[in-house]
Amino acid sequence: MQSCQLYLISPLAVGGSFPDQLRNALAAGSVAAFQFRVKDINPQEAARLAEPLKAICDEFDVAFIVNDDIALVRQLGADGVHLGQGDENLKNARLALGADVQIGITCHDSRHLAMEAGEGGANYVAFGAFFPTTTKETHHRPELDLLQWWSAMMEIPCVAIGGITPENCQPLIDAGADFLAVCGAVWNDPAGPAEAVRKFTDIMNAGLAD
Repeated sequence: MQSCQLYLISPLAVGGSFPDQLRNALAAGSVAAFQFRVKDINPQEAARLAEPLKAICDEFDVAFIVNDDIALVRQLGADGVHLGQGDENLKNARLALGADVQIGITCHDSRHLAMEAGEGGANYVAFGAFFPTTTKETHHRPELDLLQWWSAMMEIPCVAIGGITPENCQPLIDAGADFLAVCGAVWNDPAGPAEAVRKFTDIMNAGLAD
């Protein structure tokens, strides 16, 4: 059975000491991807903040994904872009970025949106929020059977997102999530991001050994 992997999402504040936090987190365990997600800053500032973070991800062979911003993906040579339902559509993004860039699509709790994304050439689909979260406003609450259905039907990976912690993630892994997208549970861990990544990694590795 393929292991579930960790997909880190940045906090909104990624300046100051954050690059050191990211480096420590990536060094602590197995992380597949990091999503750069900032809001309400100009393109020049976004690029300035993103460049050192992408360099750290490159060092650890972690995919660097940009939230929403196709121009920034092209400027940085990022590995991928994550699009919501209200963002640039998948077809336009693929035309702009080419075949080699990963494109992920938020599908909330919708089988229809997920099938559309898969048929349209998305590299992964994201379902959530599975649990209450303060990271962003959510209006959808999928059930575990959505992950089970998708993993049985489709080869395209699925990402579970929303309020995921080391304490509640096991059912998502068991249901077939290929990736766990995590923000607050890592960056706000009282013991630090590195310890949080270690906890998630231990859980995922335990499941692989079973």
